[in-house]
Amino acid sequence: MNENVKETGGISVEIEHIFPVIKKWLYSDKEIFLREIVSNACDAVTKLKRLTSLGQVHGIEDNYRITVKADKDAKTLTVSDNGIGMTEEEVRKYICQIALSGALDFIEKYEGEDASKNGIIGHFGLGFYSAFMVSDTVEVITRSYTDAPAVRWVCSDAGQYEIFEAERDERGTDIIMHINAEGEEYLDEFKLREMLEKYCSFMPVEIYLECEKEEDEEHHDHEDGCDCEECKHEAEAPKPVNDTNPLWLKNLSDCTEEEYISFYRKVFHDWREPLFYIHINADYPLNFKGILYFPKLNHEYDSLEGQVKLYYNQVFVADNIKEVIPEYLLMLKGVLDCPELPLNVSRSYLQNSGYVAKISAHITKKVADKLNGMFNNDREAFEKLWEDIKVFAEYACLRDKKFYDRTKGSILFKLTDDRHVTLDEYLEAAKEKHENVIYYANDKVAQAQYAAMFESAGIEVMLLDRMLDNQFISMLEADRSVKFKRIDSDVAEALKGDGEVWESASLSELFKKVSGNEKLTVKFELLKDASVPAMLNVSEETRRMEDMMKMYRMDRGDMPDMPTEATLVLNSASSLIRRLADAGEESAEPIVRQIWTLALLSQRQLTAEELRGFLAQSYELLEKKVEL
Repeated sequence: MNENVKETGGISVEIEHIFPVIKKWLYSDKEIFLREIVSNACDAVTKLKRLTSLGQVHGIEDNYRITVKADKDAKTLTVSDNGIGMTEEEVRKYICQIALSGALDFIEKYEGEDASKNGIIGHFGLGFYSAFMVSDTVEVITRSYTDAPAVRWVCSDAGQYEIFEAERDERGTDIIMHINAEGEEYLDEFKLREMLEKYCSFMPVEIYLECEKEEDEEHHDHEDGCDCEECKHEAEAPKPVNDTNPLWLKNLSDCTEEEYISFYRKVFHDWREPLFYIHINADYPLNFKGILYFPKLNHEYDSLEGQVKLYYNQVFVADNIKEVIPEYLLMLKGVLDCPELPLNVSRSYLQNSGYVAKISAHITKKVADKLNGMFNNDREAFEKLWEDIKVFAEYACLRDKKFYDRTKGSILFKLTDDRHVTLDEYLEAAKEKHENVIYYANDKVAQAQYAAMFESAGIEVMLLDRMLDNQFISMLEADRSVKFKRIDSDVAEALKGDGEVWESASLSELFKKVSGNEKLTVKFELLKDASVPAMLNVSEETRRMEDMMKMYRMDRGDMPDMPTEATLVLNSASSLIRRLADAGEESAEPIVRQIWTLALLSQRQLTAEELRGFLAQSYELLEKKVEL
């Protein structure tokens, strides 16, 4: 062929080749066919509403509705609307040509650049053909609002169709699906209701479900005025399965607390009230709406999996879209309506979409603003929620520097006396006694003795008892140039008394002996509290490393325990310690062993052998003490 001669053309696809692909691969979930067909019906109504608002159509009654009707005997599922309808020419253009969307033509003609704001979905193309995933034959009976003759279109699953005139008194369209053997479950009323509630709960046109009632073998003759439950039920006006004006479309000022909670329970079937919620109404350039809820967890080991439902102009798109929410906020539950996203959005699209990245950043900002707003406007209420929020706020700060920068002034820390303070408030109170040093406990019960000593010295003690706290305080140390010290890591200067420190080398050796660790560091300090004979301290650096290894062993149980570098502090001010130094080793050893075990118990749980020995020693000491 001469290289200077060019030939152009379009790729043609034989209908009998594309139909098998549509039936099997158009959607991974067959249920979506109902969403597509009902969406088309919703489009037909929306188009007619738009033409009316533009003055193109007059005298249209405002009684729009969509009806889904199942007939088990005939094995048909029908979706009917009283929308714009179609002429024969439009049927040939939009139904007979795969993937040519009538909505696109409509938008181009009437909507211009504001199409996304008017809620036209645009799927009288491939979406319509999803009906063949569950049908042997599909019929379309339609009559245009222009009063052109009604048209009937019938097509088999082989792609062969017929068009002829039909009878239809009113404008609108009926899509009649003759359900195949594999799709008979879609004729069941409960299944259909479940699908409609999942995919169509918030579509903007009222949707009614009608199913053929099976004859009751024991039915009775119903007379006028019969008050049986069956007659009462039939007398009730039918109710739509959807809410045409969902809460996220309303103005914040028009929504009540009860409405937010009711919406949450209805959508997520959670009996607990959410901790708080965020109503988002983002305009240009993002153009999306939604409501996000912060759920209440029973404890920190509850499932952190949230649920965010994605909608496109009130049409359900997908469940639990993680790509739209930052991974550190995945515990959120909510709905997002994003008309800028395609209806048949894919995971790969979401992962690589700049629009989705902007939505995610906006959500992060809104969450940070919400936390700051609660802190600034009602701190008392915020403090009550804090223990439920804490782990998520800390994790978000660790994962996102911008989130931390926005919220660091609202991050709270619980004290051992159950009060809450910010880091700045703690540092301000501590600057005279221990500037830029924060003392904390991670076990309020086990470290009660240490906490009491600090509190008696006027030093506030934070309670950091979550697994994430170690990483969080390390980040704070780097950001704020402060130092966190656990109250059993060292003897604070404020705990020390005035005077000379008394020491006893023999007593030090005896404590090493009973500990079973000849390398144990023993030192003497003069403490203000003379009632405490001894304390066991582990350096902050060693303890953090040990805690990190414990977390690692959650996945690697085969790793050995890390040796602990501990320092036993004996109190020079304790009369018991001084008397033990004067007593002989034989009489002093039981008491020394008891003091050592009590000091050890403040640091960790005793082993079974240590506990047996401790109990036996305690009983023996009691017998010697009590004179019978």
